[in-house]
Amino acid sequence: MTVLDERKAAILRAVVEEYIETAQPVGSAHVAQAEGVDVSSATVRNEMAVLENDGFLRQPHTSAGRVPTEKGYRFFVDHLSRPARLGPQTAHEVRAFFARAHLEVEQMLSDTSRLLSNLTNLTSVVVAPTPAEALVLSVQLVGLHPNVALVVVVLSDGTVEKHTVDLPEGTTDDRLAAASAHLSSHAVGMTRATQPVVPPSGDPLTDAVVGRAVAVLGDSPSTEPEQMYVGGTARMAQAFDAIETVRDVLTILEQQFVVVSLLRDVLDRGLHVAIGTETGMAPLAECALVVAPYDVEGERAGTIGVLGPARMNYPQALAAVAVVSHRLSDRLSEG
Repeated sequence: MTVLDERKAAILRAVVEEYIETAQPVGSAHVAQAEGVDVSSATVRNEMAVLENDGFLRQPHTSAGRVPTEKGYRFFVDHLSRPARLGPQTAHEVRAFFARAHLEVEQMLSDTSRLLSNLTNLTSVVVAPTPAEALVLSVQLVGLHPNVALVVVVLSDGTVEKHTVDLPEGTTDDRLAAASAHLSSHAVGMTRATQPVVPPSGDPLTDAVVGRAVAVLGDSPSTEPEQMYVGGTARMAQAFDAIETVRDVLTILEQQFVVVSLLRDVLDRGLHVAIGTETGMAPLAECALVVAPYDVEGERAGTIGVLGPARMNYPQALAAVAVVSHRLSDRLSEG
């Protein structure tokens, strides 16, 4: 981690905060008036020249002020003085949203993407849990007709699967209940991708029912690609002046596998913020990504994040992503 003395760090912080606010090059006179910068404009100019030479700032034009570089943003993010927090009104909005969110998981995640975009004024991405990684919380056999039953599976990501299965001749309600209990005792707690191995119960008819239920679960797709929900794509057009940049970023967002892989890669590298080239994708060289995982029943389930220009409001984005991921985890775990 790069170390700057207290004065240079304060000047760099002032430049980043002002540039985030105005999107205009920042001059020494303005920085000299910023909180925590208690030196003259001349001293600020000298320090800004050093910061430019060290790669934290750059000067777009000879007579212009300075703007942060990717290195400058990284230092700013890594040295945020305190954990970011949402304002009281915004925090109340998030609480209210999840308090009334009693929809199907897919609709909740779609709505969450719009909520996060509205909170940050950035484009948001919510990646749904992978069905294969979800845990089986409950499995039951419910009789529909004398020879047909419904296999109902409740997963830890909130998904409810229903599959019909033909029953052997002579299957009574008692046998169906016994088969349901025997299957549940060996399937609950396993991942959806794992086909349960159920030992014989000692009753041939019960075992026949269980075998048909296990077979239909094994035939069910369990390795579908993660579903992705994007909110606020139109905000990209407002974030960049260059039409080519907007087009390139929107093209990336249309490639679900690419975006899902990107979010996973950022988290796997131990990052919550990826800036410019840190994303590993040339079309996102002028962008930044803030990500966080969300859990279900204590297990990592999916990912949420916001994508925007490198001059995004990082404290606000980090706070919004953290709070929404926490609330989403709680809501999905409650079922």
